[in-house]
Order: sequence, then structure tokens, then C-alpha cells
Amino acid sequence: MMEPVDLHRKRWDGRSGRLEVWYTTATDEATGTGLWLHHEVVSPTDGAPAYGHGWAAVFPPGRPPTYERFGPHPVEPSTPGFAVPDVTAGQDSLHGKTGRLSWDLAVGDGGAALYTFPRWAWQNDVLPAAQVVARPTARVTGQVRVDGEDRVVDGPGASARIYGHGNAERWAWLHADLGGGDVLEVVSAVSRRAGMRHLRPLSFVQLRVDGREWPRHPLLAAPLFRAEPALLEWTVTGVAGRHRLTAQVRLDPAESLALDYRDPDGSPAVCTNSERASAVVVLERWDSPRWTVRRRWHLDGTAHAEVGTRDLSVQ
Repeated sequence: MMEPVDLHRKRWDGRSGRLEVWYTTATDEATGTGLWLHHEVVSPTDGAPAYGHGWAAVFPPGRPPTYERFGPHPVEPSTPGFAVPDVTAGQDSLHGKTGRLSWDLAVGDGGAALYTFPRWAWQNDVLPAAQVVARPTARVTGQVRVDGEDRVVDGPGASARIYGHGNAERWAWLHADLGGGDVLEVVSAVSRRAGMRHLRPLSFVQLRVDGREWPRHPLLAAPLFRAEPALLEWTVTGVAGRHRLTAQVRLDPAESLALDYRDPDGSPAVCTNSERASAVVVLERWDSPRWTVRRRWHLDGTAHAEVGTRDLSVQ
């Protein structure tokens, strides 16, 4: 069942100190090429004019990624979604051109939205930031042109949203399409709020298997998971109810991309991203007196992951 269109509309209403993101990732099944389209509206804390910007990146197997930035361009809250000159991000389609890259893509339904953060947190803007995967198992199809060469894109992907006051102090992210409508989304982050920057990360986890989601309450379960964002390998593990999840994530440095950008308050950040990451995901159940493996997935170059930090030396 398709999620309501308001998951894709612009949330920003003109207030300063806000960051809004639309992003889509995908893997072409035929070639293994990864794709990342990232669109941002930034409304500076100091009251300076808001702007839209972003980037597009293509991750071919065994080769360094190709990327281009676009913007910044002035934006207004009256525009219903993300649109700047030469780049638009709609509910069902993505179009753009910048530098050596251009793209014309369709985004399929992708099933019901996956609320990595609680639904009420997304709807009511009560946390420093919240994320929702509007289309967690979409089919992304179309063409990308790289240096004048057209490349067909046809494979699994996802479109997600972020809205809040800025990025975390440090973070790790994983999107893993597990096949057959099953999907795992992980956001592990440390808040930038005073007094919280030195705490361990909270991990927001949502696993959808056979149409059922676990854990039932992602905010309440977040303290039960352990993760430490680190380059270029990290692990998240935790127990909720009678199930235990472990996800081991690896970003190949030869197939990763580090990009810097700024929060609404001007603070710099850098993320290292790979749309050809690898992950091993294990779901266990407690069957006294031992844990029993119920499902295991191995994604080789088809996971989507990143690690973010305030240490600009990682570039």
C-alpha cells in the first residue's frame, strides 16, 4: 500500500536553523553499480537566506566513485518539494544534471514506509532530527549519464527523508535490502546537544521480515543496541524481546566517497559513504537454553552505508 504523499512534501516552513534531506540510493542488478542522489534544504541558524544543494554519485564495481555537486541555489518554503535549477526530487521520479553527471530515474512504490524513528517523532518534530524511509524496497529504473556515456539503472533502491536541526555529532547508517520485501535500516548516532556529545551512540533499528517489523518500539529499543561508528568497519548488535540482531558492516575504501558539508549553524561535518558496502546480518531467537539462528543474510557490494564525523581529516 502506497504511503501518503505528505512523506515527500517539504517540511521546512521558513524557520531558521533547519535541515531537510531527500535522498535515494540504488543498486543496478546487472552491473552492481551503486547510485546515491542527495538533496538538501539548509536554513541557516543566523537567519541568512535558505539554500538548496546536494550531490549525485555513481559507484562502479572495482573503480573509484564519480560524483558532482549542485547548488547552492535560493529556495522558498512555498515550493512543495525539492526543486532547484536542473535538479528535482519528486515522489516518483528524479531528474538532474550537474557537471559530468545527469540522471532521469523512476522510483517505484517500495512498500509501506519504514519508520526508523517513531512515527510520532517524524510527524511532530520533537527530536533534534528524525529519519523515515518513505520507500524502503523501491525499484529504481532509468538512465544515468557519466562523462557522456549512458548507463541503464534497473534494480532495488530506497528513498528516505531527514528533517531536523542538523546532523549528529557522529553517526553510522546502513540500508540493507534483504530481498523478497525484507529490509533492514540502522541509524546509530550521538547527539550534538550539550552534555550528550560524549555518550555512546543510540541505535535506531528497524527490521522488516515477512511483513512484520522489529523491534516494535524503535525509540525504547535504541538503548538496547550497541554500536560504535568507525571507519571502515562497524557492528551493531542488540536484543529486544526474544530476538537478537547482529549486523557487521564494511565499506571498501576503494569504493567509498568522503564529502564535507555544513549544518545550519555552520558547523562542518564529513561523511564517508559507499553504495557498494558489504554486510552480514544475523537474526537469532532465544530458544532456552541457547540462541538459535533464524535468518542470515550476506550482502556483497549491495548494502548502502556511511559513517559521519566532525573530524575533517578523514577526507
